[in-house]
Amino acid sequence: MSALKEIPLFRVATYNTHKCRGMDGRIRPLRVAQVLRELDADVIALQEVVSLTGGRREQNQAQYLADAIGYGYHIGETRKLRGAVYGNVVISRFPVKDVEIYDLTASRREERGCIRCDLEIAPGKLVHVFNVHLGTGYLERRKQAHLLLSRDVLLSPRLKFPRLVIGDFNEWTQGLVSRMLSERFESVDIKLHLKRRRTYPGVLPIMHLDHMYFDRQLMLETFLLHRSRMALIASDHLPLVAEFRLQMKSGKAA
Repeated sequence: MSALKEIPLFRVATYNTHKCRGMDGRIRPLRVAQVLRELDADVIALQEVVSLTGGRREQNQAQYLADAIGYGYHIGETRKLRGAVYGNVVISRFPVKDVEIYDLTASRREERGCIRCDLEIAPGKLVHVFNVHLGTGYLERRKQAHLLLSRDVLLSPRLKFPRLVIGDFNEWTQGLVSRMLSERFESVDIKLHLKRRRTYPGVLPIMHLDHMYFDRQLMLETFLLHRSRMALIASDHLPLVAEFRLQMKSGKAA
């Protein structure tokens, strides 16, 4: 028989920052930075981040937000927005061993994408973290479901470690993306953990757009919706936060 060796908990968050535009219509990266500090997460997947180099410090949102909590960051660019890089960002206190960016564009509406960061959460123990932002169109997401669940992305034979797929899926019903991912991965039942089925928008939620899917080697320990006073105004989304424990079989029982 084999014994289970437990890796310490690690804390993950996903947060659509809405370009740091708050519910009052003002762009204030300082407020989003405060929310990130409140989360106290090891890994944060951000969507809708605008990063302009050569301007004011807060205009390079990816670097500004990463610096605010003292972590490293990687950008998954999906397009240019008025000369700035726009897309998904992974901020991590863990070493990043590899990064890959995937194009999930499936319509003429808007470019969409995903960034994968392979994080070493403990010596020799990696997790493939996918930060996803899908489209708002029904047919668009159906195409993106097949792009995600392909051998080029989530089903790549090169992926040897547990996968964690998080982000803004823009799917508020049980659509094809949700069904296909649920067949391959564990998912968080927000009704069970949060006693609610809606999380967006933060102030008066009417739907649920942000999701987390994960391999069975990752054990979900805690899950919460971060609903602080600052989070309620900093963006139209609220951060989802989860703690996972990676369990790996090693050694032999005596």
